[in-house]
Amino acid sequence: MRKHQRRPSKRPWKLWRGKRALPSKIVVFGATSAIAQAWMRLLAPHGASFFLVARNATRLESVANDLVTRGAAAVYAETADLDQFATHPALLERAVSSLGGIDCALIAHGVLGDQTAGEKDFTLAAARLLTNFLSAASLVTWLANYFAAQYSGTIAVISSVAGDRGRKSNYIYGSGKAGLNAFLDGVRNRVDRDGVQVLTIRPGSISTPMTAHLPQGPLFASPETVARDILKAIQSRRDVLYTPWYWRGIMAIIRMIPEWKFKRMDL
Repeated sequence: MRKHQRRPSKRPWKLWRGKRALPSKIVVFGATSAIAQAWMRLLAPHGASFFLVARNATRLESVANDLVTRGAAAVYAETADLDQFATHPALLERAVSSLGGIDCALIAHGVLGDQTAGEKDFTLAAARLLTNFLSAASLVTWLANYFAAQYSGTIAVISSVAGDRGRKSNYIYGSGKAGLNAFLDGVRNRVDRDGVQVLTIRPGSISTPMTAHLPQGPLFASPETVARDILKAIQSRRDVLYTPWYWRGIMAIIRMIPEWKFKRMDL
């Protein structure tokens, strides 16, 4: 694990924006993702400290240095394979020790995978389900207990509108996100009374490296747009965020299509 730190600033922190103070001790899983990077860049100028986790050491180093340059108070970076559940408790304990506590966690790792290949080989589908659902659920479980014990904290998890209804084009990815959505609903119901916010983030089509191979239509949004929406949702203690906003209406229409008609559609 490496620590990146800037010299203390003499400027006072401007912590208040909207209804809540900005998070200042943050752990980010999947820290090299485009959305996670855009979100952290909003917080770095306010002197936040970060504990970053990702698989690619070179990219992680670049992200850490960028955050320090933008004003982060301290950045700790550690590589990890988040599919290895047994490593999660020790990893999170190191985050707590490094930051002196945690007040916010962003879970942003995930894989789109190859739908066609997964239809033919369930081992490939199972690997996608493990990453997109079980890995995130393991981290959320630890974080929920940690935050409930201190009666505060935010768990923000990037899911997807793909989890709202199974479609033949991406039902392996979507089913992992659907399971994650239901899991987050239950955790929220358990820990909200302890002052813990559990935010389910359901982005639509976003222009990121994960979707670079797909046709970029008019509904695609930038990671920066999604990042701003996430930060606003955290400050207003939202439970579920569709981003950009129009995806709430789009998915409401898709969910209302009768099954007899839906199964004949190419979605």
